[in-house]
Amino acid sequence: MSGGGLAFETGFPETPRDGAPVAILLHGRGSHMGDLQGLRPGLPPGTLVVTPQAPHPGAPWGYGPGWAWYRYVAEDRVVGETLHESLAALDGLMDALESILPVAPGPIFLGGFSQGGTTSLAWALTRPGRVAGVLNFSGFLAEDAGLELTPASTEGLRVFWGHGRRDPAIPFGLGEKGRARLEEAGVDLTIVDADIGHWIDPAELAAAGRWMTDVGEG
Repeated sequence: MSGGGLAFETGFPETPRDGAPVAILLHGRGSHMGDLQGLRPGLPPGTLVVTPQAPHPGAPWGYGPGWAWYRYVAEDRVVGETLHESLAALDGLMDALESILPVAPGPIFLGGFSQGGTTSLAWALTRPGRVAGVLNFSGFLAEDAGLELTPASTEGLRVFWGHGRRDPAIPFGLGEKGRARLEEAGVDLTIVDADIGHWIDPAELAAAGRWMTDVGEG
């Protein structure tokens, strides 16, 4: 299926209910739209899951046969044009969300792994107030001219940030840098770390599910 120009997959319960939480989950670099459907069992019961596919082919940038949300430069720097093209593509998906879902949505969460987490943070900061919270699994806060942390961009923003202390792809120190920037800007930040590399630990996912429930009830 496609929504707003992005291909996507869905994962809905057998009997979806109005007001159920929605998780829009973005895959990592070089992956594809089906990748994060595997996170569904760790999310709150009844969650409606939508997993879009990034708009940039990864092969021209050396990322393999999958897809990418942006072209990476170094540390927390990206090619801004490529990131903002993806943010605009996500606009189309988010605008079409009610037509994609089988029931009226409850709280909407945007998140992802690695590049997907970075992109989710960027979208939420540039479209404040559009989602209930952001799930950032092993991503970073991009250093980009369009992502200034201002009271207008951070007011009410709630972020779950999980990261591996032994992550070789997006070093833990880079995560700490982004977290410090968010905390300084007054973002409501929940941190869960694990002694792992560049993947999502089951305990981390369980904590994210509990956080979603708390945010939805709050």
